[in-house]
Amino acid sequence: MSDTRPWIYGTDHDDPAPRTPEPGHVYVQLVGGPLDGQLLDVTGYSPEERAEGGALLMSDHGLYGPGGRSDYEPRPGAPDRWDWQGDTP
Repeated sequence: MSDTRPWIYGTDHDDPAPRTPEPGHVYVQLVGGPLDGQLLDVTGYSPEERAEGGALLMSDHGLYGPGGRSDYEPRPGAPDRWDWQGDTP
């Protein structure tokens, strides 16, 4: 039986629990693009940063392959979901 919980962005491939959120942490869901469905730990972000921020996240599966980054920005009105904006080298 496979685990259907989302993957936590940044966990190592050999992490024994790559789909287990840390208690007390805050996560946003990445929507679209190569990291679609993963959770990003934004515990250190203020509520304003979560609503207005964003992140360039390393992704080997984006348009530019290994070393490329995928741009995710908060969804207006839903800061717990960050939408893919595109990839950059």
